Amino acid sequence: MAQINAFSSEKPWIVRYIWPICILAAIALGWLTVRKGIVIPGLLIALPFAIAFFIGLFLQPRIALITYIIYCFVIMGVIRHVKGPPFGLGMEALLLLGWLAILFYQTDRFPMSKTKNDLCKMGTAWMIINILEIGNPAGASIVGWFYEMRSSALAWYMIVPLAFMVFDKPRDLNLFLMLVLGFSTLGALYGIKQLYLGVDEMEHLWLEAGAKKTHLLFGKLRVFSFYSEAAQFGASQAHVAVISLVLALGPYKLWKKALFGIMGLLILYGMLISGTRGAMFVLAGGIFTYLFLSGQTRILILGMIVAMIAFGILKYTTIGNNNSDIVRMRTSLDPNDPSLQVRFKNQQILRDYMSSRPFGGGVGVIGMWGVTYNADKFLSTIPPDSLYVKVWAMYGIVGFLIWFGIMLYILGKCCGIVWMTEDKALKQKLAALTAGFAGVLLASYGNEVLNQMPSGMIVYLSWVFVFLGPQWELEKCQLSTASLAI
Repeated sequence: MAQINAFSSEKPWIVRYIWPICILAAIALGWLTVRKGIVIPGLLIALPFAIAFFIGLFLQPRIALITYIIYCFVIMGVIRHVKGPPFGLGMEALLLLGWLAILFYQTDRFPMSKTKNDLCKMGTAWMIINILEIGNPAGASIVGWFYEMRSSALAWYMIVPLAFMVFDKPRDLNLFLMLVLGFSTLGALYGIKQLYLGVDEMEHLWLEAGAKKTHLLFGKLRVFSFYSEAAQFGASQAHVAVISLVLALGPYKLWKKALFGIMGLLILYGMLISGTRGAMFVLAGGIFTYLFLSGQTRILILGMIVAMIAFGILKYTTIGNNNSDIVRMRTSLDPNDPSLQVRFKNQQILRDYMSSRPFGGGVGVIGMWGVTYNADKFLSTIPPDSLYVKVWAMYGIVGFLIWFGIMLYILGKCCGIVWMTEDKALKQKLAALTAGFAGVLLASYGNEVLNQMPSGMIVYLSWVFVFLGPQWELEKCQLSTASLAI
């Protein structure tokens, strides 16, 4: 056989000139690196991967949600280390791409009829209320409205129906749990690294820019891992610890139960070193809800006894006072704690101001976006310190009652679904997700938890999976009946 010449004229031109093209491309990248820095060559190298990602996403829209779950965990770490691009908007961009893939290319494959349920209808109603708030006579900034609305309504409005269409199989629930537990465990490990080996240069700069006021207490670091800050890290760790520990009690193989237990304890330690007192209420609310859902009187009584003993030790003894993390957690049960008293005082001021404003001061008028875009408004000068207070200030007592009513309805329906589920393995997963949601809802009274990432994302997808539970159980029953008939 004659030897094939690499530059034979019988080959396509791209093959014949591949080596010259590669050499010219390498020279061009080198020149760009010298003249423009690493950004442009980096983008050019990433371009083929981006194209492959977009093609894959439009063929399989669930890739958008899978990427979104990962993105919600790492985004704050990326923002802290890479300055400039608006990475936060990437969350909405991923969801938008998922929606575009469905609406323009996969309409028949993913019918909109799957979104005809209570969750999607309530999400739409809450989104409409947010849009109507633009006309609030209090006159809050439209830019502030946009940024606040992203977490208060838009995330729910975009995630839930999308998940019902593209992320609606039992395997998706398993993948979701793997991702959430995996990244939360990584968060705990990275937090342990921060505590014992120190923070890196960019994290040090972030602390020096002002964050050390709340993250360095008595010379000890409140660990924040790759989350937005210590409070969100602690609350999220408590949330996922509840899920993991409930799964460890489920009817699964021994190695799975052991793995869930180890991950749960590790994540629980992450919560402890965050120094976040509000995280205690995620744990308390989650554990109590699980005991309630278990339907086993002996376990419920035993769990309540253990909880009361733990409460008594924290509240009425000094056991563990040689550990600063336990001391800080203990202050969460002190009604005379100075931080708690300041919150009560702020709420009293708000109570007087809000008494004549039943529809609130407008979305984005309080909190970070209030300070940034509504500095001329009185409400922007009051720190909300609580999601409940924030909703009340933005939407008024009318909006708060609607929002709280929706939350209670969803929680009640989730509990009802768990009770009615007969498949024990599925029931345990749904109970874990419902308990986690209950804990987050309770803790949101003392902190902004539900509207922060990744907690918000975990809760919204938890709702979807719990609501899909009856459908999965019915399909499994029908499949079993069909097998017997054959």
